[in-house]
Formats: sequence, C-alpha cells, structure tokens
Amino acid sequence: MYDEAVVQYFLEHQMQLFKENVAESPEEAEEFLEDCMAVVCKNIKEVRAYFEDEGADIAGMSNADLAEAEEVFAIPDGRYLIVEA
Repeated sequence: MYDEAVVQYFLEHQMQLFKENVAESPEEAEEFLEDCMAVVCKNIKEVRAYFEDEGADIAGMSNADLAEAEEVFAIPDGRYLIVEA
C-alpha cells in the first residue's frame, strides 16, 4: 500500500509528529503506517478534501498552512502523507 518513497520519507521525518521514533526500519515504518491507516494524497487538493471529509475545521487554512501541519508529510515527489496519531 505504501511505496518505498513514502515509507522512507516517513522513517526519516517521523520526529515531525512524534517526540520519539515509532519505527527503526522501513518494515516497522510501513507496519506503523498501516496500523494508523495513514493516507497518501496525490496533491494538496486531496489533502484538503481528506480533512474536510473528516470534519476538520480547516476553513481558514491556506494550502501552505495545510502542507505545514505536523500530521502532513510532504513527500519530495509532490505527494502528501497524512498520519493521524
């Protein structure tokens, strides 16, 4: 479900959301993402739609604000990973 780019990025940047590492290997990272049902979005428009569908109050947030949210990981290839802890 999660490709290598997503798993590796999360593994390297997990401290963005957590105070300590939740995974030490790509396998652990992928398992963690599966367990918390993390979502991969192809662009920021999908990120906004995800939060709206979840009922989050994001009306006043710009796309830049959304991209900088701690639970949103900007994958270098332009996709976004949303991890809700």
